[in-house]
Amino acid sequence: MKFFISTLLLGAFSTAALASSASDWSNMTQPTKLGVMAQSIGKYDGGCVSGAITLPMDGTGYQVMRLSRRRYFGHPDLIHFIENFGRTVSDQKLGTLLVGDLGQPRGGPTLSGHRSHQTGLDVDIWFSLPQVATTRKLDASERETWGATSMLVSQSDAIDEKQWTAQHEKVLEAASRMPEVDRIFVNPSIKRLLCTRKTSHDWLRKIRPWWKHDDHFHVRLKCPDNSNNCTSQASLPDNDGCDASLDYWFSAEAKKPKIPSPKPKAPKLPTLCDSVLSEN
Repeated sequence: MKFFISTLLLGAFSTAALASSASDWSNMTQPTKLGVMAQSIGKYDGGCVSGAITLPMDGTGYQVMRLSRRRYFGHPDLIHFIENFGRTVSDQKLGTLLVGDLGQPRGGPTLSGHRSHQTGLDVDIWFSLPQVATTRKLDASERETWGATSMLVSQSDAIDEKQWTAQHEKVLEAASRMPEVDRIFVNPSIKRLLCTRKTSHDWLRKIRPWWKHDDHFHVRLKCPDNSNNCTSQASLPDNDGCDASLDYWFSAEAKKPKIPSPKPKAPKLPTLCDSVLSEN
């Protein structure tokens, strides 16, 4: 334990193949309890988090879904973001955020569902915006059985106008304008729709097209200032993303069936994550 604390303070950072597996990380039931500042370590898709905290299952403007997955842990910055975002959505009377996965108690790779969400800085939020905040709390069964609603017409790139509303655009704008947000992943069709709106585009830079993401949006925070071993992504382009680069997502090349990739090798994580995993 002394070695781990001193290593964190020294900021030593290297990468090595760990003997651990995704199941080792998913079997963790509690965050670390070291008396040091919370740290996001490594890359979003190859890292871990020490000093994570639990997102309360209910708060102003939000409710957490799929409690059985136990992926409601994150760096304190992420927890504070969700709580602030929920209050903003509530104040603007935009509905209730249904929060999906954050991360595991100590981050790390998951057994299913994500390549990222490993450093306590990612969260999925459903596009469903039910007006339940002023009526009742969802029960455990509803949180397990309700499904996230796609914003696309089935098997197409067309936006389902029966599902998409001005509320969704306002929710995305509110998230994008929060300074701690690095980027927000949405389905390419949603990005294209936002680009056609005759509204201010100054917040669209953070809205990034990505595969799927038709029933939820994925918010990624910047590396915290005090997490010296957190690896940031490349800076975003200095434009709104409504240019020719968006056309790729609708091209034949992008839609070409993907050849199944071989079973991935054991993830390579920073050596600091070994101590995060082994801490009692």
